[in-house]
Amino acid sequence: MKPLVAIVGRPNVGKSTFFNKISGKRIAIVEDTPGVTRDRLYADAEWCGFEFTMVDTGGIEMKSEDVMWKNIRRQAEIAVETCDLILFFLDGKSGLMSDDRDVADYLRRSKKRVIPVVNKLDNNEVERTFEFYELGLGEPFGISAEQSKGLGDLLDEIVKNFDRDEYAPEEEGLKIAVVGKPNAGKSSLTNKILGYDRVIVSDIAGTTRDAIDTSFTVGEEKFTIIDTAGMRRKRSIDEDVESYSVMRALAAIRRADVVLVVLDASEPVSEQDVKIAGYVHEQGKPCVVVMNKWDTIEKDTFTIEKYNKDLAVALSFMDYYTPVYISAKTGKRVDKVLEEAKRVYENASRRITTGLLNDVIGEAVSVNEPPSHKGRRLKIMYATQISTNPPSFAIFVNDRELMHFSYKRYLENTLRKAFDFSGTPIKISVRNKNEED
Repeated sequence: MKPLVAIVGRPNVGKSTFFNKISGKRIAIVEDTPGVTRDRLYADAEWCGFEFTMVDTGGIEMKSEDVMWKNIRRQAEIAVETCDLILFFLDGKSGLMSDDRDVADYLRRSKKRVIPVVNKLDNNEVERTFEFYELGLGEPFGISAEQSKGLGDLLDEIVKNFDRDEYAPEEEGLKIAVVGKPNAGKSSLTNKILGYDRVIVSDIAGTTRDAIDTSFTVGEEKFTIIDTAGMRRKRSIDEDVESYSVMRALAAIRRADVVLVVLDASEPVSEQDVKIAGYVHEQGKPCVVVMNKWDTIEKDTFTIEKYNKDLAVALSFMDYYTPVYISAKTGKRVDKVLEEAKRVYENASRRITTGLLNDVIGEAVSVNEPPSHKGRRLKIMYATQISTNPPSFAIFVNDRELMHFSYKRYLENTLRKAFDFSGTPIKISVRNKNEED
């Protein structure tokens, strides 16, 4: 397990710039707008062969009663409670502020090791660090995150605080991305699965702006759940911040093992819902369609049947999907979501032996003869599985130009009937016999 280093401070002191610089990735958004980082962002870092995990937090407004700022403060407090070391960021240009004193008082009460970091010293103005000694948190480290000045000394100080022998690499386990439109209940579902408030939940659309990774264990099984920002239609995206959020959500889909596509059952399936599901399909990811807010629906004997029919029409291009009807608010059937995610991942990881595969294909050919064109008939020589996640197959034929899309679809349906590939796309490539190398 890697030690956790929390990066805290009031808004606009350069925490996210430092976080991006050390992680080597543009994970956190860097803007002049206070409150851009709202949830906790995690990234791994390494210095002199020692690995640790950083957590970037939103700017702390200790006295604000605004609902959003209170939620941001709570996320920072959770980071402080769970971390092993705190980097307390301060602004060397603006100097010591009353808000800094408020944060310092809070950090002293945490009883955690704190390193004061005076940022924005672009010209190595060491004298600007002197006033921060009065916070009583030890020697301040002067840096310029923007210009990468003083970062080496600070990283040396960070790794000094940890015993290398105490920490071993940690497995991520199955990576599950949670995606959908704003306000579909993604964060509520994430929190319910985790059993605590990992991400901010509110009725304000767009509350989650970052793709947030959280590792957890169920029994002996390891998982990482990735909560993402709600993805709105392009023409509805006005802010640069929100466009970055959507980009990170799309990146989360690409790196996930399984994707939960969360829909709001209280609304008709929208064009945007279909587009999000379509992107998951294009990326070849196994998925579970989660119909949330099922507790708000008035039900009769035919309700579930009607919803299934509507879904079948809207998602006809990915008819392999599996739906789960839940209420993230009440927790009803949420346990089924994780079970289904594991099941569809197992299906996506399934490997079929060449002998069994060719038996199934051969039987399909005998039942439904391959198409012909101008006197030439398609001949299927043999098939083999070339990869998993998604399951991908190569079918070698005498002339691939003779393969009609409808017959290819027939072969896909045959494979789905013979083997359990529910919840995952499968790919079939048709190759001429001389292409087998």
